[in-house]
Amino acid sequence: MTGPNFLLLYVDSPAKSRTFYEALLERAPVEASPNFVMFALDSGVMLGLWSRHEVEPPATAPGGVELAFAVAGDAAVDATFADWSARGLAIAQAPATLDFGHTFVALDPDGHRLRVFAPGA
Repeated sequence: MTGPNFLLLYVDSPAKSRTFYEALLERAPVEASPNFVMFALDSGVMLGLWSRHEVEPPATAPGGVELAFAVAGDAAVDATFADWSARGLAIAQAPATLDFGHTFVALDPDGHRLRVFAPGA
């Protein structure tokens, strides 16, 4: 068995989430149906968006989920923050320097956290 290579997010509307992630990731999905959309990421990981109304067995989410995007340097964090803010993404945390590096957090339409960070030295 290989390590995990699929990440599934349960979403209210796969169509709405598809539009959001197409713009955010700047790519079209590799698979799409009314209840499921999948994107191939450059890392080889597949990102699936599955209707929370259709997943079997029904899923409950006791904790939060966060997609993390590593970038090269604090300036890239700030530039991505400016870009995503201009696109109208909800911001949960403005740029800040934490113990692991410079970061900010945005939210997707379902409230999944999107963390952009530049690892600290």
